[in-house]
Amino acid sequence: MINKYFPILDHGFVSLKDIMGNDASIEEAARVSYGAGTRKKSTTRGLIRYLMRHKHTTPFEMVEFKFHICAPLFVARQWMRHRTASINEYSGRYSIIPTMFYCPKRENLTKQSEENNQGRDESLISEEGYRRVTEVARTLRSSNKFLYKSLLEQDVARELARIDLPLSTYTIWYWKVNLHNLFHFLKLRCDEHSQWEIRQYSDTIAGIVKEACPLAFEAWLDYGYNASNLTALDKKLINTMRANPEQIEKLAAEIGMSKREIKEFYDKITPPSIKDFSLDPSLAKSGEYFEQKVEEYTICPQKK
Repeated sequence: MINKYFPILDHGFVSLKDIMGNDASIEEAARVSYGAGTRKKSTTRGLIRYLMRHKHTTPFEMVEFKFHICAPLFVARQWMRHRTASINEYSGRYSIIPTMFYCPKRENLTKQSEENNQGRDESLISEEGYRRVTEVARTLRSSNKFLYKSLLEQDVARELARIDLPLSTYTIWYWKVNLHNLFHFLKLRCDEHSQWEIRQYSDTIAGIVKEACPLAFEAWLDYGYNASNLTALDKKLINTMRANPEQIEKLAAEIGMSKREIKEFYDKITPPSIKDFSLDPSLAKSGEYFEQKVEEYTICPQKK
């Protein structure tokens, strides 16, 4: 998987640049606590599953991944909320920013959710609405590109010339993270409630981790990604259900659960659909391909 560049969205990519460790490294780190001779007591898979199940996280920190990523600014800012990693991002103060802009496809430009203030639902805007939106967006991005180029040509400092570029502008960074913190990132960003655009990146990274550390990934699916935490109210409801399964919602309300909590409870005890994170390596491109693409979108102003 190293140095394979997987295209994401219209201009982005994810590439694994380096990795330290694997499933064996997790086992090795865990067994140092027990000393010689403990290998015979358990298989690697069994130990890794035990560690994941009981939240013994330190051995998973012994594996580290370094990724090369290109994504729109709004995705990058969500991404960097995860502060347990080392990041080095393309600097618009030192270099000219490639004027690559993310443009959502028709099937991804949906309406605001009426239930979730920070998300969208599955209802598409009208065909005419999509045409108008894309036309306005194209005009604004063209104007921003023109302004950026004009400022550079007037020898305005790059750190100032960039300030009117939109959140759809792509940025590039290196991201180094250990496996424990990476699993936490994937738990949140592969979730169906996460924004669709960042999910395209996290699902691809999950596929890379699946190839690199298959035993740890399997354990994470069972005890992390597809698992749920039960609240104290959940436990009360389950105990009450045993005697009165037909009165679940009434009993849930009596013990103080809101309608939303009842829905979340049902979600927790509903068997999850199994998501396949496998990647097709044939879809990857070379680093040179994206270097040429970035160069193509990089302005070369004629200074006056």
